[in-house]
Amino acid sequence: MDVHGTVAEGFEPVRDAFVRNFTDLGDRGAAVAVRHDGRTVVDLWAGTRDVDGTEPWRRGTAQVVRSATKGVAAAVPLLLHQRGELDLDAPVSAYWPGFKAHGKERVLVRHVLNHRAGLPVLDRPLSAGEALDPWHGPEAVAAQAPVWEPGTDHGYHALTYGWLLDGLVQRVTGRTTGAWLADEIARPLGLDLWLGLPADEEAAGRAGRVGRIDEPEPLAGGLRLRPKRSVTAAYDDPGSLTRRAFGAIAPFPDQNDPAYRAAALPATNGIATADALARFYAALAGEVDGVRLFTPATLAAARAEESAGPDRVLVVGTRFGLGYMLHGGASPFLGPGSFGHPGRGGALGFADPESGIAFGYVTNGFRRSVTADPRAQALVRAVRASLDAA
Repeated sequence: MDVHGTVAEGFEPVRDAFVRNFTDLGDRGAAVAVRHDGRTVVDLWAGTRDVDGTEPWRRGTAQVVRSATKGVAAAVPLLLHQRGELDLDAPVSAYWPGFKAHGKERVLVRHVLNHRAGLPVLDRPLSAGEALDPWHGPEAVAAQAPVWEPGTDHGYHALTYGWLLDGLVQRVTGRTTGAWLADEIARPLGLDLWLGLPADEEAAGRAGRVGRIDEPEPLAGGLRLRPKRSVTAAYDDPGSLTRRAFGAIAPFPDQNDPAYRAAALPATNGIATADALARFYAALAGEVDGVRLFTPATLAAARAEESAGPDRVLVVGTRFGLGYMLHGGASPFLGPGSFGHPGRGGALGFADPESGIAFGYVTNGFRRSVTADPRAQALVRAVRASLDAA
């Protein structure tokens, strides 16, 4: 396997695992980046930039990272809170008066971030065109009735998370989440990370084409099954919260369409390099080139457990902080203090402040996994092995 990039001494197991992702797990194009105590120790890429092409992946190739976007977008309201512009314990309607309909005056800002708002579905799914409009999605969730009492339970807001967050951010700042992220996070840190790919970056071919790839046989990893109801059954049932949550846009847009990549959906269509994800998480947990995003208090709040147990949408046990998944059986990271977010089918970004690790993995080949892709997990295990051997 022709692998490009560098690995610091002691982190060779990550390179070995990265190669096996191609030879054994079917990766076609991917990159992984790891930072340890402020320095880059892994920066690797291989394969093709397009899932269906032959042009090689190059340094700086970016990909759609699906729900790994959520962890990036979550930094926006948390930084607004850190600056005193947003109260996490205030009702969403205090900033967004039109949100009150159908008893939603009880939805707090923190409920948006910890997946307790009770709004994972829409009674009428949005068309692709409606979903790409910056106002239509927020208006739809503002008009939606909760499917459980806000604050009393949790369930993954697969797509509605983005509209809830963006509607709130727009009303607090006058900017979209994507614009705020570009100005206040990506630019100061020099990140190749976009929520809304600019036209010049699209024209420059910064983002590769993504697509579904076959599962390895036998399928390794993935979500664990609950004893009384499998994840497969939940996805097969048109009336389940699972199916409805992931079907809040129907039909789903072509993820390679320039119009989709130019839009800003804070739940699902961020575009990033592996290095950008690793640098972003490193800047949440510490300093990167003189920039630190979270104060210690904000970092502690982001990864403090807010929701745990059976997830009403994912049908497995999940753990959430404020906008971030936490280490657990459904989404293993490096250790108990890790926080981050996977992207459905592949991508992963997280930080583990206790070990000083920040991690980013992006791929152009999506699989069925939702929270624990076997390729990303193989790399995480290799990072752990490298640390254990040090």
